[in-house]
Parts: sequence; structure tokens; C-alpha cells
Amino acid sequence: MPMSRLAPALFVVLWATGFIGARYAMPWSEPFGFLAVRSAITFLLLAAMLPLLGAARLRAGAQAWHSMVAGMLMHGIYLGGVFWAIRNGLPAGLTALIVGLQPLITAIMAGVFLGERIMPRHWLGLAIGFAGVAIVLAPKLGSIGGGVTPVNLAAAFLAVIGMAAGTVWQKRFVTDLDLATGALYQYLGATLLTALVAFAFETGTFVVTGELIFAFAWLVLVLSIGAIFLLMYLLRQGEVSKVASLFYLVPAVTALLAWALFGEELSPVQIAGMAIAAAGVGLATAQPRMRARASR
Repeated sequence: MPMSRLAPALFVVLWATGFIGARYAMPWSEPFGFLAVRSAITFLLLAAMLPLLGAARLRAGAQAWHSMVAGMLMHGIYLGGVFWAIRNGLPAGLTALIVGLQPLITAIMAGVFLGERIMPRHWLGLAIGFAGVAIVLAPKLGSIGGGVTPVNLAAAFLAVIGMAAGTVWQKRFVTDLDLATGALYQYLGATLLTALVAFAFETGTFVVTGELIFAFAWLVLVLSIGAIFLLMYLLRQGEVSKVASLFYLVPAVTALLAWALFGEELSPVQIAGMAIAAAGVGLATAQPRMRARASR
């Protein structure tokens, strides 16, 4: 099968495994300490790889600083919220479902901060998407002692906002860096933020186990580097709109993986909720088809 056909499906699966990696790592490490080490390792590996990638020379300027801010939002607040919520018991599948609303929220924020027009279907899609999330969450909210708590849900939604804000920030302020160099600065910013939070609020506890080592290796090599460069490949193929739509498939794939690996509940009602949420996001973000102009 040609790489151009295999890459989109492979990207969805790899991106979905990020939530599974968090589930494996969080019993053995505190979230921000784990993320600080992960970001630092990724930064060092990318720095070593830049000459091989033919990336631009590093320079300290406005673009670099803005990339660091984007990294703090996308890899610090986003991943910090996701890992913290999963560490405190929010199921990985439900976390992925909430985070799956990110492209829609990004579209809304782009309308507010970038002046992009928001159509009525955007608002309808937002309502449908959140209705789908409510359907999935409803059976869990009544469980006593479960991980579905207001605090955990707030952390997951903060993660969504962080990712959306980072995407808008990147689009608004970072326009003159190649992807590899921009990613390097993003991970530098993420390392600084997560290390600061870990130093201020965590104990620095790591229990070295096979699961923790596996999670580090998988999330650094497969997610932080592999999936990112796979994304770069897709973008180079000119499939920007299709790549964006791939993120809507991540929650369902994550839920299936969490069901298979951890036995997380996946009832018909939850599957229906996922479909409704995906339909809402798709409605709000689908590009309208342009009618061909009649020749004069």
C-alpha cells in the first residue's frame, strides 16, 4: 500500500495511543514531572536531528518566543490537563472524547481572535458536539467514587482550551519558521512550563517500572517525534483539510483501545454519543463544497 494512503490511518492510530500512554505512565509518575522529562528528551533529540532535516539555523527572535508560547499552551497546558485528569481517574476514552472537541473550539476561537467568519452551522455543531459529550458522560456521572468528577472534567476542558489557544497563537504569530525548528522551540517552552509546575507542586516521585519506561519510549519516539513528522509528511502532501478532519476520529479510536486494553466501559449509548459528537464537530468544521462556475 502506498505511504500516501497508509499515512492518514497510521496517524490517527498513533495520535490516539497518546491517551493510552498516559494511562500506562500515570500510576508511576506525577503528571508534570513526567511531561517535563518527556519534553526535555524530545527537545534534545530534535536538536540533534535538525542538521539531518536540513532545518533553518536557530535564532532567538520573536518567532522563537512565540513558538515557545505555543508550545507551553499545546504541550504544557494541553498535555498537563490530559495527564492530570487521567492520573486522577478520568477514563482515557472519555478524556479523548472531550479533547476531540478541540478542532471545533479552535474554529470558534479563530473567529474571535483571527477574524475568521463563524457561520450558523458552527454554533449548531457546537451544540450537537456538547450534546454528544453529555450523552457519553451521563452514565458515568452517577457512579460513586468514579474518576468522573467536576475537577477532572475541568482539567480536561482546560486542556482543550490550551490546545485551541496554542493553535490560534501559532497561526497568528508564527509564520516564518520551518516545522522542525518551530517544534524544537515548542518543546523548549513546554519543558520550562512543566518543569516549573512540577517543581512548585509535585514531589518529583518516579517509580521505575516496565510500564513507565515503555510509556516514555513510546510517547517520545512514536508520539512526540514519529507522529509529528508523520503530520509534517501529510502537510507536505497538500492534505491540510484532510489532516484536520483526522483528529475527529481520534476519540473513537482511543475509546476502542481503552476498551480493549483496560476494559473501560463502551456501551451502545456511549458509542451513539461519540457518533453525535463527531457529527457535531464535522458539521461545524466541514468545508462547504464550491460549485463550479459556469463557463462564460
